[in-house]
Amino acid sequence: MEHVRFGRTGLKVSRLCLGTMTFGYQSDDATSVAIMESAADAGITFFDTADAYPLGAPVDVLGRTEELVGDWMRGKRDRFILATKCFFPTGPMPWDGGNSRQNIMRAVDASLRRLQTDHIDLYQVHSWDPSTPIDETLRAMDDLVRSGKVRYIGCSNTLAYQLARALGRSELLGVSRFESVQPRYNLLFRGNERELFPLCAEERVAVIPYNPLAGGLLTGKHRAGSPTEGTRFTLGTAGDRYQDRYWREAMFATVAGFQEVAEDVGVPMATLAVRWVLANPVITAPIIGASRPDQLAASVAALDAPLDAETKRRLDELTHEYRFGDHPR
Repeated sequence: MEHVRFGRTGLKVSRLCLGTMTFGYQSDDATSVAIMESAADAGITFFDTADAYPLGAPVDVLGRTEELVGDWMRGKRDRFILATKCFFPTGPMPWDGGNSRQNIMRAVDASLRRLQTDHIDLYQVHSWDPSTPIDETLRAMDDLVRSGKVRYIGCSNTLAYQLARALGRSELLGVSRFESVQPRYNLLFRGNERELFPLCAEERVAVIPYNPLAGGLLTGKHRAGSPTEGTRFTLGTAGDRYQDRYWREAMFATVAGFQEVAEDVGVPMATLAVRWVLANPVITAPIIGASRPDQLAASVAALDAPLDAETKRRLDELTHEYRFGDHPR
């Protein structure tokens, strides 16, 4: 497994990152452990989680994913780069969410307990918080870095202008800056290529995109009609969000065209989808997910060879319209 530089920092991370949002709900405990074992066997040393996982679970289950990751990493924590996030509500009180100092300080301590570690390598705000001044968020995150609880900070689901403003305020305040951004990016959602990615290239911000397989749609396993129960498209309100993103007639037509390209070049659809994401030079490490350990192999195989120029051209043309999509929610 290749390891690459994390943005402008001196940190090295594996070229693929394991996403864990299915652990403890869509994937039961034993399956979650098996997925982590498979990822480690493949050489993946970069794991991403969040205090609001597992995806789609009731509030009283949130945090279970971090517990599973912490249990599995016990005794081998120093062999992995561990990232987690805060923002989404994880409790009943009005301050149990957002990017306020109150929630950041509360949330990081809770994550440290669940993860059974004394530090988090990458701590990210899971979304932009319009109700909290960015200076408050940045100063709180900087305090975590200075205390040793956190090594680096990052953000997720952030527009280009929001990231640019955060970088500027960090420089002015003399505090830690967001060293990474975690945006949605795949063949069916390319809008971040227009402004966010050029900003990241200019400012040397690491890009660790999620959803490279569009919730599984780009694997070809879904067909138009009602989503299959037990998949990401049926997990409560999260399932509604995934259906809103991808369950559209036009996207199924694009997937059919994508399948033709994959068959022409003799590469599995999942492998080709991740390989296309990796072909963008701004990408540091795509976040690959799975609900079963055997699903990881196709994504890991994307590293076996680079995407050739002709195939990339065909895929770029096929999905050009998705460069103008809405911001992820």
